[in-house]
Amino acid sequence: MSRKLAIVTGASTGIGFELATLAAKDGYDLIVVADEPLIDAAARDFEQFGTQVTAVEADLSTFDGVDTLLAAAKGRPIDVLCANAATGTGGAFLDIEPALWRRAVDTNISGTLYLMQKVLKEMVARGEGKVLVTGSIAGFIPGTFNAVYDGTKAFIDIFLPALQNELKDVKGVTVTNLMPGPTDTEFFARADMLDTNVGQSDSKADPAKPAKDGWEAMKAGKASVVSGLLNKLQVAAAGVTPMAVMAELHRGMAEPKNKD
Repeated sequence: MSRKLAIVTGASTGIGFELATLAAKDGYDLIVVADEPLIDAAARDFEQFGTQVTAVEADLSTFDGVDTLLAAAKGRPIDVLCANAATGTGGAFLDIEPALWRRAVDTNISGTLYLMQKVLKEMVARGEGKVLVTGSIAGFIPGTFNAVYDGTKAFIDIFLPALQNELKDVKGVTVTNLMPGPTDTEFFARADMLDTNVGQSDSKADPAKPAKDGWEAMKAGKASVVSGLLNKLQVAAAGVTPMAVMAELHRGMAEPKNKD
């Protein structure tokens, strides 16, 4: 009996690395991808669990990058997709270079949707497969000084329930939305947000926690999971708090301390 195959994007560090570790421990062969050479070192870590690992360095903000990733499967059925790759752009929107915010939109939305569409078509045809998408509680909050990232996560958080409804009569295929809060990953350095209260906070979650929550929710076929009690409370509060108030609160978290 052949081993099952999982694809994990953004797997070189953070939540993606932890998701790939969980998949390897559960006996999945892996295709792991990131847009940096560090993915090769990560792949060697996953091999310790006795699984076959293929590392792919690709830019998932482009359709060509997604196609490169999928070609690495070499025709094997994809049993699990963890669509975790994302990038952020901290700072005032008017000061962000268009190429940077466009890359965030293309990675977090366009590339993610293209990958999901390609994989889900095959899963639906087989009647088997699980998809875990890393959304965020940021999708519920107007992200002052991180507006593009939060906007892309709002898209994902509202897109997925619609997709789940379209697939509700498809047996054997599930889509799960993992919604973490601030997590101790490379995100804040890459988004140029180290000079912010949230970037410097010691209360960010260990990435292993949301990864475990998401992996277990995906295996159970759940529609979504918010990782962490405080994050659950924030999501609940977002439903009754005026947008302007939430935007001001987010400003306190994400506004650069050095405005020069």
